[in-house]
Amino acid sequence: MCGIVGALSIKRVSIDTQYAKSMADKIAHRGPDDAGYLFFHTGTRHGNGVSFYHNLTDYKFKSIEEMLPAIESQSVQTELSLHDYDLYMGHRRLSILDVSRAGHQPMSDLSKNIWLVYNGEIYNFKELRAELEQLGHRFKSHTDTEVIIYAYIEWGIECINKFNGMFAFSLYDNFKKRFYLVRDRYGIKPLYYHITKENTLIYASEIKSILEYKDYQTEIDKEALLEYFTFQNIFTNKTLHKDIKILEAGHYFEIDLQTQEIDKTQYWDFDFSNPLKIKDEREYTEELDRLFNQAVKRQLVADVPIGSYLSGGMDSGSITAITSEHFRGTGNYLNTFTVGFDLNSASGMELSFDERAKAEYMSYKFKTEHYEMVLKSGDMERCMSEFAYHLEEPRVGQSYPNFYASKLASKFVKVVLSGGGGDELFAGYPWRYYRATNNKNFDDYIDKYYGFWKRLIDNRDVQKVFAPIADDIKDVWTRDIFANVFKTPSTLQTPEEYINHSLYFEAKTFLHGILVVEDKLSMAHSLETRVPFLDNDLVDFAQKVPVNMKLKNLDKITRMDENEIGKMHKTNDGKIILRKAMSPYIPEDIHQAVKQGFSSPDNSWFKGESIEFVKEKLLNSDAHIYKYMDRTAVEKLINEHLSGEKNRRLFIWSLLNFEEWSNIYG
Repeated sequence: MCGIVGALSIKRVSIDTQYAKSMADKIAHRGPDDAGYLFFHTGTRHGNGVSFYHNLTDYKFKSIEEMLPAIESQSVQTELSLHDYDLYMGHRRLSILDVSRAGHQPMSDLSKNIWLVYNGEIYNFKELRAELEQLGHRFKSHTDTEVIIYAYIEWGIECINKFNGMFAFSLYDNFKKRFYLVRDRYGIKPLYYHITKENTLIYASEIKSILEYKDYQTEIDKEALLEYFTFQNIFTNKTLHKDIKILEAGHYFEIDLQTQEIDKTQYWDFDFSNPLKIKDEREYTEELDRLFNQAVKRQLVADVPIGSYLSGGMDSGSITAITSEHFRGTGNYLNTFTVGFDLNSASGMELSFDERAKAEYMSYKFKTEHYEMVLKSGDMERCMSEFAYHLEEPRVGQSYPNFYASKLASKFVKVVLSGGGGDELFAGYPWRYYRATNNKNFDDYIDKYYGFWKRLIDNRDVQKVFAPIADDIKDVWTRDIFANVFKTPSTLQTPEEYINHSLYFEAKTFLHGILVVEDKLSMAHSLETRVPFLDNDLVDFAQKVPVNMKLKNLDKITRMDENEIGKMHKTNDGKIILRKAMSPYIPEDIHQAVKQGFSSPDNSWFKGESIEFVKEKLLNSDAHIYKYMDRTAVEKLINEHLSGEKNRRLFIWSLLNFEEWSNIYG
């Protein structure tokens, strides 16, 4: 788990080497254990094909790679100024596998012609290594990084289809003069890029590194801003930073440096259609049990301490149960972590938001070494600036509790397991899918589902709220953005088919947003988060499980009154087969519990203990948000919440997040 940065001149302009170190330093929190810098003259711009490179470290890590020159030295700086380079690859390392110097990056093959900088973990790297050794390849380290290099040499870029894990990497092939930028199937690891006016590709694990490069001029993407304040997420590959994009999950760039051609390829996508035809539910349950155990055990590979989040729910509880079994007999205890909330000022359904008691019970049952943190309203206020800096772009939900959870876990372990992905694969949000199961046609389905996902500002209020930038967003139709997420089907008829489309949509958007947030907030504390539910074999199986084994009220959908759907927020429908498969591992009152998300009691806090903070930040005429939003329209919506007329906690949180973002990046 690390951070990568780089620059590639696609045309005839040299890259600017003076920004290389600061680009990597900006993400030092992602990799505090080592640093490496590679500058390449590929020879493609001069016709003769002659190439040379400089492989460097810096003074701080000279003891790790004493044979490499330090980038800060005067001799290196002089050398860099004497030549022109068209490729830079930088790396900051968080040592997880083979923590020795052998894991230093950028890493190459023995010929020094294939170079890689990589962020992530390939959980099946040992199996791939054994296969490659049978084919004659020899390894000098015990890292998954080196396996990627020789897998590419053996199978070409198609090797990524063999990788079971999370990854974002850049790879340069000096033999073929080709450059690749790759992101994993699900988007667990982020990868951003910007193409300058001079046609230089700048890329990095985090946006702040791209901002360091001289050619980027800070400007907000107003269309992305409207997208965010419609969905509380960004469904396209845009970010709030104009012309900085995120490489989509399951995609890679291939750049031919000789022809200057750039191709973007989608190599994988979710597919919830064509369920398996096994009639015996027991066979599904047993196979799910096997695959889930396999997934968790695969992701326990590490040469550093591993812990697990323990929220009090089924997903993290099941992971903890299986992981704790692995620890038994080793003489060590599994560390588990829970964040709870002070509910003294909470009311209504928020009184159930603190799940520490359930987590403590499971910790007792599984014999873990358990740590807790209790958040109060002031904790949100205190972390907002640091939170917004690391998140870089507002995404789904009130995620500052995740920031504190990562901070807690990082004090004890370097790797933590998370239950992310269970809801999206096994239909954990029934009240969402049931809103759009009986439809006249696909457009009718889109209208209904789009209506639900307009989470912040209704279309009727858009022109008023965004009056200052109305001309800039007049051609943006958020319904089209929503509809473009889907692969348009030829026909959809049954509720099951529509629900599978909803599962596809949420895996592509909501899950992706959660993964981006989790990566940024954990890596802010130099912590690697792993998600066992997103094991390739488990995902492939989960997509093919019939809907009637995930949801149990399908036969009642046609009789449901749309006005009563809000009541379904309290339901233990959803994830039926997962509940059955996990029943041997966790207590019945956990695996049969009512579904509840990880959320803080902000509805009450925004009207109570944090009301002055909200007023100071948002009802202030000098607030940055009013460069883009109309103050009168925004204050009207805020006051509806403060008066108790409507619950607009998501909108207020998003405003606070955007205000802090604007103060730092705007």
